[in-house]
Amino acid sequence: MGLKEEIAKRRTFGIISHPDAGKTTLTEKLLLFGGAIQKAGAVKSSKINMHARSDWMEIEKQRGISVATSVMAFEYEGMKINLLDTPGHQDFAEDTYRTLTAVDSVVMVVDCVKGVEIQTEKLMEVCRMRNTPVISFINKMDREGRDPYDLLEDIESRLNINVHPLSWPIGIGKTFKGVYSLYDKSLRLFQPSKQRLYEETVKLSDINSPDLAKFIGEKDAKQLREDVDLLQDLYGDLDVDAYLNGDIAPVFFGSAVNNFGVKELLDTFLKISPKPLARSTDMRLVEPTEEKFTGFIFKVHANMDPKHRNRIAFLRICSGKFERGNTYYHTRQHKKFRISQATAFMAQDKETIDEAWPGDIIGLYDTGNFKIGDTLSDGEKGTYKGIPSFSPEIFREVINRDAMKTKQLEKGLNQLMDEGVAQLFSYELGARKAVGVVGQLQFEVIQYRLKNEYGASADFVPIQVHKACWFSAKDPKKLEAFIDSKQRHIARDKDGKLVFMAESRAWLQMVQDNFPEIDFHFTSEF
Repeated sequence: MGLKEEIAKRRTFGIISHPDAGKTTLTEKLLLFGGAIQKAGAVKSSKINMHARSDWMEIEKQRGISVATSVMAFEYEGMKINLLDTPGHQDFAEDTYRTLTAVDSVVMVVDCVKGVEIQTEKLMEVCRMRNTPVISFINKMDREGRDPYDLLEDIESRLNINVHPLSWPIGIGKTFKGVYSLYDKSLRLFQPSKQRLYEETVKLSDINSPDLAKFIGEKDAKQLREDVDLLQDLYGDLDVDAYLNGDIAPVFFGSAVNNFGVKELLDTFLKISPKPLARSTDMRLVEPTEEKFTGFIFKVHANMDPKHRNRIAFLRICSGKFERGNTYYHTRQHKKFRISQATAFMAQDKETIDEAWPGDIIGLYDTGNFKIGDTLSDGEKGTYKGIPSFSPEIFREVINRDAMKTKQLEKGLNQLMDEGVAQLFSYELGARKAVGVVGQLQFEVIQYRLKNEYGASADFVPIQVHKACWFSAKDPKKLEAFIDSKQRHIARDKDGKLVFMAESRAWLQMVQDNFPEIDFHFTSEF
């Protein structure tokens, strides 16, 4: 099979949502359809010991939340699907933002009881920055929730995107009987089952057929006909191009925990979602169909296998064919590396692969050569754009609790920072180190992983820092004068870039006013 055929059968997408909307459960059910797992795990269940496949880290199992992006590949109906399950919790948003750079489209899960929540709004902003196509799955329809029209309006007004329902619920909560597909004119009847794969489907060539009442009763049949007429008038047929441009979000209704509405979502997704798309480097636009290989690292994960202490760099292939054993050019280090080991993922399960194609996500064993944002190619020097570090919101000083384990602490901090979950700032004066994160929970995760994966003990003590700002100046003398005058507040990030650690908003403003020739930046890409 040639390059074009391989690209045509691939779909790479991320699943995003607010915590507890049912994102990881939906991921499980999609894997079930792909035959990738035999039995779906429960995220929270006292009866089932099997945890959700995508929540594999010990701390995830303990808390019942996702704290790192999981990558899973499976085949379905002759298509190769690369699925990325992202953390919903806002404290781990950085991981999700970066993951969204590696996908071609997104499925957004919304809880029908709560509607759109804050974290969903933030994630949607990131999707809008890149015009990423979005499909929405309104989940938990078997619970007493909000009116479906209400939910559509909520998505439109709060997420600033036009919606287009492709299925419609019959009843909600205790009266939920199923969904009618507006896309392929069929009726799917609801029977609660956490293990059953296929719901009962009734083909209806005509919604006005008297047969409808046999399945859902006269009252619901009348209501459904009115709803379908209204929806047809309001929305008409789906404009697939508008969806691909990120202007319209198709909407599905279902219950992921009961496996209902999931197949319909998956089947329609495969028909309308984009195949791997062209991407920009700092030099040009790269088409996936180009013969020469290119790809970029969007995530690094240390200790995926605690027994071996290995690091895995996650690579998104953008063009050409990847072949294991080939030598590829590392654009940041200006060196060539032979890639002798490459893996495909099913959460923490891995298998060695010999080749991969545009759209695929593969893992490269890393001895410290790769960082987030690195580009690999067949020799071309262009670097893929758009994976910045953002200025963190909470800062703590690192205090070593065991002087005998200083090396382990250094190694642990460096490796965990390379994953991009937090940022390390080393002060120029003294040996002080500070860690900056997006959310409080990150400190608990870092502390836990330092102890359990590296045998190092550390405390994180509050310090007076409001913002970490990268800075630059056109005049080297002015830059030097600024560094001299603010030496106590200057640190370096893990890449060695200079950072100004501002103690408060007011003080930062004053420094900006006093040093107009210095440019302050709130992301590391400038």
